Amino acid sequence: MRLAVAERGAPLTTREVAEAMDVPYTHMAKAISRLQHLGVVEARRGRGGGLALTTLGHQASVGWLVRELEGEDEVVACEGDTPCPLRAACRLRGALRDAQEAFYATLDPLTVSDVVAAPTGPVLVGLTSRPAG
Repeated sequence: MRLAVAERGAPLTTREVAEAMDVPYTHMAKAISRLQHLGVVEARRGRGGGLALTTLGHQASVGWLVRELEGEDEVVACEGDTPCPLRAACRLRGALRDAQEAFYATLDPLTVSDVVAAPTGPVLVGLTSRPAG
């Protein structure tokens, strides 16, 4: 979201985004790497380099991004080393899956550009580690 409101010609670095969003640099670097792999962020090295949101990044569905970043695993793991004894007759598992699908369905029509519209965008622009000037 922060990259979606960055000024053209003034790309941010991973460190600047991490500081502005108050997250550890290593966490942000992993997130940027994943977003770059998905094609929503472009990273350029060297002088004049930095991070930029791609056209896909601006137009990406928030639901798609969350699915890609978080995975679509079930909310509750009913299988595994010790499977749940109710797995064959459980009504909760289906209800939780329906709730998860409803969550994604709510996010699917939203794009990154939608979620950075005012009043969010101006607040994001104000979150910077760069000195004013």
